[in-house]
Amino acid sequence: MKIIRWLLGRLILILNFIFAPKKVKRKDDLQQKVDQETKSLQLYQFAACPFCVKVRRAMRRNALNIELVDAQQPEHKKVLAEQGGHVKVPCLRIEENNTVTWMYESSDIVSYLEKRFA
Repeated sequence: MKIIRWLLGRLILILNFIFAPKKVKRKDDLQQKVDQETKSLQLYQFAACPFCVKVRRAMRRNALNIELVDAQQPEHKKVLAEQGGHVKVPCLRIEENNTVTWMYESSDIVSYLEKRFA
């Protein structure tokens, strides 16, 4: 089962690379503003997770430079469990006005990103 999961994960990554969406083009000053706003966001994810790929594709489409955090690393997994409440990916960590929110569902994350940055 591990081998099948590994092969499917690699297939997902290859197909994502081949069919990567095009980035939206913004004026430089507007892109800098978006980049500044995305500094308060982190995406906890696994590289080959199909739901994480879905969120990363939305990030690429919207030209969002959100920090990616590998949730398989023990230190990141611990932060995700202790602060977020679950070791589940994808998870978007949103820090606004000294308040941290953890968003877990890929569809919710994509919707949030598109409403906020589209």
